[in-house]
Amino acid sequence: MTERLPFTGERFTPECQREIWYEHWHRYAFALPLARGRRVLDAACGEGYGSALLSTRAASVLGVDLADDAVAHARARYGDRPGLRFEQADATALERLPDASFDLVVSFETLEHVERQAPMLDGFERLLAPGGLLLLSSPDKRTYSDLTGFRNEHHVRELYRDELDALLAPRFAAVRMYGQKLLFQSAIWDLGAAATRAAPLTADADGAPVDGLAYAPLYFIALCARDARDLPAEGAGLLSLFGDQGEAVYRHYEHEIRHNIAAGGVLADLERRLAAAEARATAAEAKAQGPGPWTRWFRRGAR
Repeated sequence: MTERLPFTGERFTPECQREIWYEHWHRYAFALPLARGRRVLDAACGEGYGSALLSTRAASVLGVDLADDAVAHARARYGDRPGLRFEQADATALERLPDASFDLVVSFETLEHVERQAPMLDGFERLLAPGGLLLLSSPDKRTYSDLTGFRNEHHVRELYRDELDALLAPRFAAVRMYGQKLLFQSAIWDLGAAATRAAPLTADADGAPVDGLAYAPLYFIALCARDARDLPAEGAGLLSLFGDQGEAVYRHYEHEIRHNIAAGGVLADLERRLAAAEARATAAEAKAQGPGPWTRWFRRGAR
């Protein structure tokens, strides 16, 4: 069995749990229908799990990554899959790959890690065959960093929506922008038929339901083409939902709740013991000091 690739604090591996698992797996699951029968480039493929998933639908998949250890791991773990191969390469410098050699390029959570963003997109555009598509993701700087005060030390340049639009527009005349965010949702679905439409609702600050998903996205997912006719019609207005039957995020949540409840009980017991100990210490100190002056005066008067 192939050893796990060490978690660096930023590079996702399939063994990661909780929110990051849903975010990363959903992007590749979202890309699966686009990969069917296509020649796919997975730029900055990391551990290789996503390239392996795409290879189940694609005609061929090439995963490239800058890290030698990631490429070696991906080859060892997934290299026996038909039509799948991995190469060491910088996603911002793919000159050795021939023009128009891919029908789909995917690159998830790569853009914010590089300074040479424009050359990387130029390379992706060059590699796309006529009718080809680019699918990439990038965090929204406003929601990811500004509103949270969080700074990711691995990110070189995060983008606001208008900056991302401006970067894509000169290279791709057609861009369909999706938002991604892990949400807490209650789902209701027809048990007698496959779901064919969605009716999302979001409670406002007063608890009143409003139509749609009224959230600011945490990540942007951009589907790009040279011509609007190349964008798949079925993706317009699409709401893609992704979950796992084991509901791992709930298991973690329930574990944390049980842990916190148990810790709360221990803390309450310690606080009771501390209060009792302080009361005993106060009583012992008063006894050691003897009766106060007023008590002695009253006792003398009584005699």
